[in-house]
Amino acid sequence: MDSPLPLHVCHVNNLSVILNKLHALLHCIAIAFLIYYRASYLLQETRAISIIPWLLVFASELLLSFIWLLGRAYLWRPVSRTVFPERLPEDDKLPAIDVFICTADPEKEPTFGVMNTVLSAMALDYPADKLHVYLSDDGGSPITLRGMREAFRFAKWWIPFCRRYRIKTICPQAYFSEAESDENFGDSEFVTEKRKIKEKYEMFEEQVMKAVEDGEYGNSRNHSTIIEIIQDTSGENETIRQADLVEMPLLVYVSREKSPEHLHHFKGGALNVLLRVSGVISNSPYILGLDCDMYCNDPTSARQAMCFHLDPKTSSSLAFVQFPQKFHNFNEHDIYDGSLRSGYRLQWPGMDGLKGPFLTGTGHYIRRESLYGNFKHKGIDLAELKDTFGESNLFIKSLHQSYEHKNVNGENLSNVLQQETEVLASCSYEHQTKWGEEVGFSYQSVSEDFFTGFILHCKGWTSTYLDPSRPQFLGTSTTNLNDVLIQGTRWASGLIDVSISRFCPLLYGPSRMSLLLSMCYGEMSLFPLLYCLPLWCFATLPQLCLLNGIPLYPEVSSPFFMVLSFIFLSAICKHLQEVISTGGSVYTWRNEQRIWMIKSVTSHFYGSMDAIMKLLGLRKASFLPTNKVLDNEQVKRYEMGQFDFQTSSVFLVPMVSLMILNVAALVCGVIRMIAVGNWDKLFAQVLLSLYILIINFAIVEGMIVRKDKGRISPSAILLSSLFFVTFLFFGSIILI
Repeated sequence: MDSPLPLHVCHVNNLSVILNKLHALLHCIAIAFLIYYRASYLLQETRAISIIPWLLVFASELLLSFIWLLGRAYLWRPVSRTVFPERLPEDDKLPAIDVFICTADPEKEPTFGVMNTVLSAMALDYPADKLHVYLSDDGGSPITLRGMREAFRFAKWWIPFCRRYRIKTICPQAYFSEAESDENFGDSEFVTEKRKIKEKYEMFEEQVMKAVEDGEYGNSRNHSTIIEIIQDTSGENETIRQADLVEMPLLVYVSREKSPEHLHHFKGGALNVLLRVSGVISNSPYILGLDCDMYCNDPTSARQAMCFHLDPKTSSSLAFVQFPQKFHNFNEHDIYDGSLRSGYRLQWPGMDGLKGPFLTGTGHYIRRESLYGNFKHKGIDLAELKDTFGESNLFIKSLHQSYEHKNVNGENLSNVLQQETEVLASCSYEHQTKWGEEVGFSYQSVSEDFFTGFILHCKGWTSTYLDPSRPQFLGTSTTNLNDVLIQGTRWASGLIDVSISRFCPLLYGPSRMSLLLSMCYGEMSLFPLLYCLPLWCFATLPQLCLLNGIPLYPEVSSPFFMVLSFIFLSAICKHLQEVISTGGSVYTWRNEQRIWMIKSVTSHFYGSMDAIMKLLGLRKASFLPTNKVLDNEQVKRYEMGQFDFQTSSVFLVPMVSLMILNVAALVCGVIRMIAVGNWDKLFAQVLLSLYILIINFAIVEGMIVRKDKGRISPSAILLSSLFFVTFLFFGSIILI
């Protein structure tokens, strides 16, 4: 008997593998020569310059070399995958799926956008009786609850329309705003139906906006539990054609109890509440995690993910299938690197060849069992289960795969189940349990997704990355510098939380996973700290020495100058090659270089310091949601490729101060080379300042040229100038 056709295939780009390894070998040889040059100078009995700047530059070069070496693991064996969802079993044999969507603040996460995400999840091409959508509202806002009711009412029109005409763009907001490209456009019946659905959509939008205007936002820090299965009580069914009456996915609103006296663990805590509440309501074996602004763009993602989860060769160890985050609102300039090109086009495919990528906070289909640790197996007594999962007998029953509650058809919860879910969503339920430690999403870091994925890989689970040609999920990217840096600070803090804990991937990982996979996790958890420190050094110390006539690099005539030049050009050319090979351009390369430098000296530095202060007990953990509200003026500047410098002085002063320092160093360095004639000794430092200024010319432009609202304010420039003078004064004293 012939073996069944595979549900998916894996492709390895052998040419890329060979080129990556060859480049790594040559670059390593050059780094070895650089280390020899620095070390030999330190061993000299007499030295021409002070040892302090030399040591600092050497330490920075070692840190950059180390983080670069860790990053080579991503390029060891990159793979891509193709799936065949048409080979899946019949619908009645497909497993059920729960969808988790989290929102926290209706002011920063507009309710109408959140409801469009909910509607897109309900419209997935999957059996309705096996699809259950849960929205966690951490803000406890009546506006969000009313929006859910309006969304369900519109869904009774939207879902039949999508299924009847096989609509590919299943987010209504995206569908009605895109150009007319429907295959059924010539069908008069379709045109009539679409016009009617659009009218319903406009009524839905009007009702949600009215709820936002008239409603109360609620107290996000102190509110009781609200859990409601959303139903349509308007009696509107009578107006829907009998042919269009279809079974609806279950839609559940969950607002967990919150109190200032209790830790709520941010998004990780909200996800664990959804995990427990859904466990006693629908208990689906697989979970789709979505951010509230990351809508389902294509209806087939669930079936594509099942091509891996239902593969008998890999399913027993597969924890999750990760799709990339893609965005609908970034343009060709992408000045803030909002597409996260390096991550989703290089790092995730690279990890996919090493047992699987990181878990990211959205766009993943995760196996419920993997989140229950090793406590789901038989033979564990009830007392131990309660110590782990809490006192709920009903939830402990749900740990058995055979458990399935029958009350999932859209009816109200029974009184007993209602009370049980409220207990599971209460503030005190997790006390003296192992939630967030050994089961559920982890509380070790505010980057709960990254750390949870790391622990799953340590336990022997694997993951898979799938990047189809058509984006399966689309979100809203940040389009102003302030939101980019706030988000970057939060991400950096969460990653450094992991790297400075006992779970540091480079120490905790190698005995539990492959060395290469540990290197990937190590690079991701350490890069904010190991980039910010060297870049602060390279943006200040060579310039300060240049202002004082102190050379730090080999003379142009020295063979070691060629070594240094090779390392610099090798890194730049490799980055450029990666950008172009993934569809980017020279402008993309320039933008990525610039935002890397900006983030390193601002958000990555502050995020690293935040994590260290939390470790020392000097600061409490915090979580600031990314603002999803778009400002028209900021969007216009973004579309023009202009930076918007309307951000805090905490971010502006470091950037502007470094630009002033590099301008001063460049001018002074050129004068010194002409007047004194020792151009070969200072050439490398002059070239470094010139490179920094060319890449970051947008900052100089914002200081001097621009007069619009998005320029750098005169007060920030003045404060930066004072900071520069202070640094120059004390720095020169130390050097001299």
